[in-house]
Amino acid sequence: MLILGILTQISLKAEMRIEIEITETKDQIVITTEKNNLMRATLKDKIISICDKKIETKGLNVGLSFYAFFENKNTDPELLMEAAEWWIMTHKLNHFEKATKIKKLVIGE
Repeated sequence: MLILGILTQISLKAEMRIEIEITETKDQIVITTEKNNLMRATLKDKIISICDKKIETKGLNVGLSFYAFFENKNTDPELLMEAAEWWIMTHKLNHFEKATKIKKLVIGE
């Protein structure tokens, strides 16, 4: 079997891609993946809207966590995990951050 440097992209959702590179060495085939962490538009819009509301009601120094974007019921675990991964793994944010900072990061995505 001969597989040399094949690079492909698989579209999982409209805004999420995983790049897969398959290479063959003398004794093994190596598969390398890299996730492209683009935030889906619905989550992006929700975060911006909530940040705007918090800033409007509590001022520019208001802080929030990613839980602020969800109700107390776990109605959309995939969306919650996407927000958590973006907040914790991608940007390595503290539990509470200023809404102005979060909004700026989201707009830059």
